[in-house]
Parts: sequence; structure tokens; C-alpha cells
Amino acid sequence: MSNRLFTKDTQAIFWNNNKSAIQRMLDYDYVIGREKPSVAAIVAPTSSNKFEKFFYGPDEIMVPLYRTTADAVNEHKNADVLLNFASFRTAYDVSMEAINMGDQFKTIMVTAEGIPERLARKMNQAARDNGILVIGPATVGAITPGAFKIANIGGTIENIIKSKLHRAGSAGLVTRSGGLFNELCNIISLNADGVAEGVAIGGDRFVGSVFIDHLLRMEENPDVKYMILLGEVGGTEEYKVIEAVKSGKIKKPIIAWCIGTIAKHFSSGVQFGHAGASANAERETAEAKNAAMREAGIHVPNSFNDLPQTIHQVYTDLRKEGVISEIEEPEVRAIPKTRKPKNFICTISDDRGEEATYAGYPISSVATPDTGKSIGDVVSLLWFKKVYPKWATDFIETVIKTVADHGPAVSGAHNAKVTARAGKSVVESLVTGLLTIGPRFGGAIDGAAKYFKYANDNDMTPQEFLAYMKKEGIPIPGIGHRIKSLRNPDKRVEGLKKYANEYFPSTSLLDYALEVEQLTTSKKDNLILNVDGTIGILMVDMWRALGYSEKEIDEFIESGTLNSFFILGRTIGFIGHVLDEKRLAMPMYRHPFDDILYDVKPAEKIQ
Repeated sequence: MSNRLFTKDTQAIFWNNNKSAIQRMLDYDYVIGREKPSVAAIVAPTSSNKFEKFFYGPDEIMVPLYRTTADAVNEHKNADVLLNFASFRTAYDVSMEAINMGDQFKTIMVTAEGIPERLARKMNQAARDNGILVIGPATVGAITPGAFKIANIGGTIENIIKSKLHRAGSAGLVTRSGGLFNELCNIISLNADGVAEGVAIGGDRFVGSVFIDHLLRMEENPDVKYMILLGEVGGTEEYKVIEAVKSGKIKKPIIAWCIGTIAKHFSSGVQFGHAGASANAERETAEAKNAAMREAGIHVPNSFNDLPQTIHQVYTDLRKEGVISEIEEPEVRAIPKTRKPKNFICTISDDRGEEATYAGYPISSVATPDTGKSIGDVVSLLWFKKVYPKWATDFIETVIKTVADHGPAVSGAHNAKVTARAGKSVVESLVTGLLTIGPRFGGAIDGAAKYFKYANDNDMTPQEFLAYMKKEGIPIPGIGHRIKSLRNPDKRVEGLKKYANEYFPSTSLLDYALEVEQLTTSKKDNLILNVDGTIGILMVDMWRALGYSEKEIDEFIESGTLNSFFILGRTIGFIGHVLDEKRLAMPMYRHPFDDILYDVKPAEKIQ
């Protein structure tokens, strides 16, 4: 484990969408000038949103949301801190899941109070066995000033700056109490140069990391020049610190005080707020622990009121010895007093600079022939925010060219032509054609991808797939042609298959579909894999080869991405038909009477 708890590169996964706490973290990030936000992702099990918007200084950023910790970890391998803001009913399970994720997390903070002690002890031991530092339960967290802070620790930005928590000082601070932690930070800022690292270990009786864990780490942390320990009545953890000082494991000066000395004035045992703040034996009293620490050579004031003076004295002595040097105050960025949320979000293009960009690439870098880029490259940037390899962008172009037109008789082209002949503009005529695209016209691309992938994912044999579709009462999308057959194959399909076999790294779904085709054509010669089916199936193979997860591919299918290729390609053909009508100056269209079956009976009278 590194002797520094957090750095300016530390990122956390935040469990539970606690918006105010997350915003405070991001405000702190902005003030101290972090390059990347400290919150990499949020786990929100009940949310269907994909992201949450937060302010980062004057601007907004998007933090991704995930349903599970596993999903978040899969996308954010560098986030090694889990901030567990689950309730006491859920916190144990969330922490145990994180502990069992191998070496993903170095630190887990648990804010919940009241986790059953049996479970807390089990969780803490599991974390120790896996080399994971647990802060809490029942804690406000920890801070490495100028680098990273957990949630609400330190209070408001104004209080943080006033307490010098926006930059590293010299003191290592460890407390049980979160409220007194903030008070101590303020005292240290007034009487010394601030905190280098601070941890509130939590108020429950059984916490994951105790005083000695943090003090031993701070002993090895070169940023920490002396340490301040604020204990309390109850427990014996302070005695571990005493032993470490006596044995020489801790050499740096320690200032310490145990609160709760007033307990001696009560005739019976009293619990002071925290679950662990109750003395069960004489040596657990604050008075006994303060005396034992003073005897070991630890700087213990006569009372809490004398603590500021003790801090100032130790700090001044270390300055004189040259252990602590002057700190140069950094520039602090101010949080704007008013911030307006944005109404729209764009993640694909940016037109604010001198030149607009497609997914970060200037248009000039992809537009002209000398760039070697094609429409397929532009589609991969604007639709998928990825730079696809040439075999994939060439395939996209092939698809667009293949579906560009299928003659004037199909519904979309027919609508566009009729509208154009009514004197409407190119845009209006095009839209009437596009509106016909859906489940029955172009939809086979989506359907073929969906059902063939479903069968393939569930290890159905071709026979089982046919039986499944028959049971569902759904004709197999992508299978069947009115004219083409095994003896008279569709050259568009043959071209697509040939390209895939030559350039695709693998064609597992196409291979599966061709096995299905063998069964369907054995029943009827024209039940072949048609062009829509081939495109949909090969798109899945393309995305698999490009490294997309099955979940991501399913999302593409459900969102209509496949049909978008049909829309894009067929737009070319529709415009061609509209311009053709304009060029020929065709008159208004009226459908012939002899092509309509009239069956008009007298209307029934209602009495």
C-alpha cells in the first residue's frame, strides 16, 4: 500500500447518487486545479439514466451512471476508491462485493452507521486479508489536501479554504469524530500550516482501520512532519499507538488528546454519541489514556482548550529545526456564484473553435479526398465516436451503396414521387418517403440482427431457432425473397458475403445464418438469406470484431442504429426519385379508378 492515502490522480466510484456530496467533491477538484474529476462513476441501482450532470467550475460535466459496481469497474479500471454511501442495510453487501473484486480497490469508505457488529467485523477482516484499507463505518471520510477529498469532509468550500484544506500542510490528522475533524482542521490552520493528510476513522465500535494503521502510514509519508491524534473515551486503540512509539516504530512527533474526561464526574457509565464512546474498564477512560500517552512521550495537553497551544509549539519547534519549511500558497480558483445548467448535450461534434470537429477530429482532416477518409469514416465518428479500421468503414460504405435504391415501386420511393408531383419541395417529398421506413419497410435489418443474435447467444441450433420463431408466430426477418432463390441468387447478397469472407476477422453470426438458410431453402427455394438479413447479421459480426460487448450491440439494435443505415442509404435514392420527377416536370398524380376496389354501401341510420 502506498504511504500516501490519495494523490491528484485518485479517482473514486461513488455508490449511491448523493448529488450534493458529489458536487462538493467536484467543486473541490476545480478549486485545487485537478485535471480530471475525482468521481469517475456513480453506481445507482434503481436509476435508468446513463449519466448525471454536475458543475465543474462554471461548466457542466457528465458523470456516468451504472446499475452495478461490476459494470462501473468494467469501464473505469483506474478508479481504486469506493465511496460507499449505501444505507446500513445494504452497506455490508456493497463493501463485500468490492472487497472480492481482486485488486480493483485500494480504499473503501463506508459512511453508514449501525452496521451489525458481527458483519462489520467480518467485513473489516476480509478487507485486511485482501490488503484493502477501510475507512469507517460511520465516517465522513478522509482528505489529502490539494489532491482528493471524500464527499462532505471539510465542510463548505469557504470553510475548506479558511482551514487551508485546499493545499497540503504538514500535519497528519486522525480522529474518530467527523464533526471534530473539521474543528481540528480549523485549529491547525490557525496555529500551524494546515493538514497534509486527514482521516476520520468513524464512530462505530468496530471500524475497518484504526489509529495505528493511519499513523504508521503517516510515519512513512514524507508529506507528514508530525501527527495529531484525537481519540475519545472507550476502546483501547490508543494503547497500540503508545506501543509503537515506545518500540520506535513511530518516530515523528505526535500530539494527542482523548475527549470524554468529564466521564469521571458521572457515577455510572455514559456513552458519548459514538457507538464506541463508552468506557468498559478503567484503562478505557479518557483520563487513563491521556496519562498513558503523556508518559510515553506523546505531546498531551492539560485540557482540550490547551490543544491549540500544543500544536503551535510543536509546529514552531519543527520550523526552527528545519523539518518544516515555508509553504507557497497556490492560486485558488473561485467557484462562480451563479451557474446555469445546460439544456442540451452534444458528445459528437463541436463548432466552438476555429474549425468544427467530428468526435474531436477537424472536418478538414476527414473531408477532402487527400485525407483518404470516406463517408464510412464520418459515420463511425459521428454515430459511434470511434475511429473504425478501413475494412469496417469500407463495409459501412458498401451497405449505404447497397441500400440506396430499390426502384420506384417500393412504398418510400412511391410516396416521395407522389409528393414531388404535388409540387412539394425536395425536403417535404423526402420526408414522406422516410416516414414509411419502419417494421415493414427496412425493418428486416433490425429484426434479422435481433433474432439471429438472440438465437446465437442462447446456443440454439438452427432447428431450435426455427421452432422458436414458429412458436412465437414471427416470420424470420431477413429470410425470403419474392424473386430471388437458390438458383437465382441476389448479387447484392453475394457481394456482401464475399466482402465479409475476405476482410472480416470473423463471421460467426453469418455462418450461423447460412446454416439456418440451408434448412429454410430445403422447404422452399426462395427462403434465402436476403439483403436486409445479410446486412443486419454482418453488422453484428462487424461490431463483435471491433470489440463491442454483446450488451453494447444489443443497445445498438434496440436503439434503431441498424435501421439508420437503411435510412441513410435510402435517402440517396428518394432524393434521386424526387429530382427525377422535378426534372421531368411531372403533373399531379391521381390514382386510377380501375386499381381501386370500391365497395361503398349506404350508411346505416341510427334512430
